[in-house]
Amino acid sequence: MTADSGLAYDPQGQTPESLLTLVEYLELSLDEGKNVVMMRRGPDVCAVYIGDPADEDNELTGHGTITADVADEILELTHAGVNRIAIGGQTYRFVRSFTHIADVGAVIFAPA
Repeated sequence: MTADSGLAYDPQGQTPESLLTLVEYLELSLDEGKNVVMMRRGPDVCAVYIGDPADEDNELTGHGTITADVADEILELTHAGVNRIAIGGQTYRFVRSFTHIADVGAVIFAPA
């Protein structure tokens, strides 16, 4: 599995659990035509939302939480800008960016 940056993950070919988690949320975002938004909610937890932070008329929809460790690994294995991840014969393309929502930093994963 590789990202556009050319980084290769795990030489045994096992996909990191963090990327499998990200892919689950990317699938949800594709179904709804929205973005994945990840926001830190304390030192150990990140909330995950589906929606469009730029759309002030519609609130983000909460889809649970992930541990800060999983969120940190997602950020380590992806990069700002266009990313491409292939898992199980499926390729996921998305753009990772950053914004503030209600004075809280948020990472956005937008399907590309």
